[in-house]
Amino acid sequence: MSKLNLIKKKFKDKNILLEALTHRSWKNENKNKRSHNERLEFLGDAVLELIVSDFLFHKLPTKPEGILTILRGKIVNTTNLAKVARALSLGNELYIGKGEDKEGGRENSSLLANAVEALIGAIYLDKGYDEAEKFIENHVLHDFEDKLSQPLKDDKSSLQEAVQSKNLSAPKYKVLSEEGPDHNKVYVVGVYIENKKYGEGKGQSKSKAEQTAAKAGLVTFNSKY
Repeated sequence: MSKLNLIKKKFKDKNILLEALTHRSWKNENKNKRSHNERLEFLGDAVLELIVSDFLFHKLPTKPEGILTILRGKIVNTTNLAKVARALSLGNELYIGKGEDKEGGRENSSLLANAVEALIGAIYLDKGYDEAEKFIENHVLHDFEDKLSQPLKDDKSSLQEAVQSKNLSAPKYKVLSEEGPDHNKVYVVGVYIENKKYGEGKGQSKSKAEQTAAKAGLVTFNSKY
């Protein structure tokens, strides 16, 4: 039995599980059916951040807040959560709309990462904090030591260092727009160097959007310099 099937089998309330696996695009095509997973995603995001923060706080008692924040970002970002989803073959289990499916939605990193957060929210509601913590430790934090051995610089720091090495003004970040309802808001942020936009990013907080923008900006900057 697959890892995901083992997780699914443990659910007491199958409706919560189905909601976690249901993307908005499927809901739009099935108006009278169950809810989509965005509320569970909102909850799961908070549960994930709390459990990862608690893990890092106790695992690394001598590390300052800045290092803990960078490490947490490496763990809870879209790229890493999408890897978790792919390891579980979560994309195959999702209920998504026909159009989204044709456009490769089952392999879309953002969609997959959101589904992992929704699944965490569902586990928390159905089984409680301890089971959510166990899932996160087994599937999200399992390669923590590898991440700890990687350079502890976030994308904003890397971009700032690259820009300063060329004697240019520090990057500036600007919120370009805000999308979605208050409980699931997505920020769009642009990064500017010498008044020119070098990248754009999205995130469910301004800080996450800035990191995504910095990552895109670093690619553009390196291609020009």
